[in-house]
Amino acid sequence: MFVRNYMTKSPITISKKTPVFEALEIMKKYNIRHLPVVSEGKLDGVVTEKMLLTVSPSPATSLSIYELNYLLAKMTVEDAMVHKVIKVSPDTTIEEAALLMRENKIGSVPVVEDEKLVGIITVIDIFDALVKFFGYGKPGTRFVLEAKDEVELITEVSQVVKEFDVQIQSIVSMAKDNERVEMMLRLSTIDTEPLLEAMKKRGIKVNFYS
Repeated sequence: MFVRNYMTKSPITISKKTPVFEALEIMKKYNIRHLPVVSEGKLDGVVTEKMLLTVSPSPATSLSIYELNYLLAKMTVEDAMVHKVIKVSPDTTIEEAALLMRENKIGSVPVVEDEKLVGIITVIDIFDALVKFFGYGKPGTRFVLEAKDEVELITEVSQVVKEFDVQIQSIVSMAKDNERVEMMLRLSTIDTEPLLEAMKKRGIKVNFYS
């Protein structure tokens, strides 16, 4: 799962001389909250809706409407953007990008290749990747299995899947605190009873299925 497969390619961009008001209008028009700031294809920085609103005058300001419009017209993205940008390459894994966002408390990361901006990946894109990874939205059944040994569990499950000629849509395993392994398995079938019976015969513990 790599960033290149889930990023927004050729994202909408602005220059650092773009007026703040214009940048806000672009975000509103395209329903986005993050804009890469570029110059000749190279990344200069990133600006978010929150940053732009922070530098904009408060609605409670005592300035007149004429003074307010004049001030907004003079303010540019350069006054609000982040210059030192955390970025990734198209070959960065989804989990690495997610960890970067989590550690730095940011909602997006620009994607750069050969010093050129080629895309942007956001928290929403990470969620989309996760949903696809777990196979949600496709007809099938999810099983949560448990065993002492991961390799043995995978071997047994593979035999059952082969026996019933069904496809594995996704498989995720995680070590539990009690030194056992829990596995989430999503199969391309809704006929669960024969599968459950076969798993029980092989000694596979099924904690949950839906």
